[in-house]
Amino acid sequence: MQVILLCAGYATRLYPLTQNQPKPLLPIGSRPILECILDRVKPVAGVDRILIVTNHQFAGHFEKWRANVKYPWPIEVVDDLTTSNDNRRGAIGDIVYTLKTKQVSNEDLLVIAGDNLFDFDLSHFIEFSEKKRPNPVIAVYDVKNLDLAKQYGIVKINAASRVEQFLEKPQVPPSTLASSGIYWLPKETNALLDQYLREGHNPDQPGHYMRWLAETQSLFAFPLEGIWYDIGDLTSYQKANTHFAGAVSAIKK
Repeated sequence: MQVILLCAGYATRLYPLTQNQPKPLLPIGSRPILECILDRVKPVAGVDRILIVTNHQFAGHFEKWRANVKYPWPIEVVDDLTTSNDNRRGAIGDIVYTLKTKQVSNEDLLVIAGDNLFDFDLSHFIEFSEKKRPNPVIAVYDVKNLDLAKQYGIVKINAASRVEQFLEKPQVPPSTLASSGIYWLPKETNALLDQYLREGHNPDQPGHYMRWLAETQSLFAFPLEGIWYDIGDLTSYQKANTHFAGAVSAIKK
């Protein structure tokens, strides 16, 4: 299984913190967000490689970071060659670019947004996902508040955990289950990524692709319990830092 970390955003809502520093390398306590994510990947069996896809402006930052860390798998930085929000490929475009650049075809993918902070056990998510093969699976988090749900990609699932609706920032949320930016894409569906782009669909947020999968294929959801922060602005970053900074050393162990 290949792990793709989506780190190509420019995080303009976090300026000036991210004008010269990629969001995934912002510190939580004394460690970057990226390392906190990789700590959660460690227990997952079958990971062959970590692929960090980023933009040209910040590729050097990730290469410098990579040269100074040690993990149980090889880590490679993929420069998507974009230089601004205006010419960015979008998350789905970056996934497809990474698969082609690194010649990944017949392998499962664990895709994680690089601005997430969470303490979920991803092993349970992968175990559930394997049982749903050949269908893709998203990890969802119950924000437990309908007003808060308006800020996220929200899913409605049936009793079998199949996604019946996926809506981006709905004014009338059908549930409080938010997409957490964690996706399992089995190898059987890799060709669908190319099809999605060929048909002219939105290449940006992964939620658009997930909605398309829910409507045209079958998509399942796995609710995760614990703590989750989607770091989109300064307030959410400060809250996440306050919560996780004291626990980082414990997570590392």
